Amino acid sequence: MTDTLTRPGPASLAEAGRALEVGTPLDILRWASDRFGPRLTFATGFGAEGCVLLDLIGRHRLPVDIFTLDTGLLFPETYELWRRLEARYGFTIRSVGPELSIEQQAAAHGPELWAREPDRCCDMRKVTPLTAQLSGFDAWITAIRRDQTDSRATALAVEWDPRFELTKVNPLVRWTKRDVWGHLLEHDVPYNPLHDRGYPSVGCLPCTSSVNPGEPERAGRWRGAPKTECGLHADVEGADEIGHPGSLM
Repeated sequence: MTDTLTRPGPASLAEAGRALEVGTPLDILRWASDRFGPRLTFATGFGAEGCVLLDLIGRHRLPVDIFTLDTGLLFPETYELWRRLEARYGFTIRSVGPELSIEQQAAAHGPELWAREPDRCCDMRKVTPLTAQLSGFDAWITAIRRDQTDSRATALAVEWDPRFELTKVNPLVRWTKRDVWGHLLEHDVPYNPLHDRGYPSVGCLPCTSSVNPGEPERAGRWRGAPKTECGLHADVEGADEIGHPGSLM
């Protein structure tokens, strides 16, 4: 990892964030790949916004490490999208899994932990593996947008991530949902067909259901429980998951 003395400080990151405010997502990605080289990674959940970033990285051959948190419980459509994106762009999306398989987790903690203790299940299968992965990098790319939540309204293109103690790069920060779907459709980017079947947010199969008209986009996550986030990051969870293109027309 980059020596602590050479790491960009908050002031230099704030300066870069201001300079990149008028930059395109590709400008921001190129800046990050030039600045951090092989110490830059992107953790994708294969949401629509993540597919935009994968398209930009793949078409422009940017040297970005890419991985996904494979909980072992993803939808078949998500696994198929994973294969399609790799074939389309010729890169490898690394699989990062939890310490325990589904069977081992059931043996140690009882069957269907996600139904009984969803926070514990998410911590074991998502948060812990992500934390371990990010410890090996100096910067990571997210798909957050300012218009997603109030807490993201002040996000910059580049900023310090205090939770994981590395630089956070947000290429889509100024984009809207319409921008995202316009890019996907214009460039014929593969995306999860579940978005067209009433799933604006796609996570693990047993914890995700379709959303009815008028419901919040994340109503289908952990339906019937107060939980709405898996805990990966207060400002990042679900950041590359948005509604299907029909919701924009």
